Amino acid sequence: MGDAGVTGDSMLSMALHLRDQEMSLRDIAKRLVITTGTKKGQHPSPATVMRMLREHDEQAATAVST
Repeated sequence: MGDAGVTGDSMLSMALHLRDQEMSLRDIAKRLVITTGTKKGQHPSPATVMRMLREHDEQAATAVST
């Protein structure tokens, strides 16, 4: 993952939970907080959230098809 320092398993878990509640990417990004690195305390961009969720979905699809 390109933003491995910014995103993590806990952030992904929360993003998936919020997506299940049909929140927009912007709203999801506003609720997430980066916990490590130089951007600690900031919110990820909607693009980062989209990329994180897309990569998760692609990995899940690959796991199902194998």
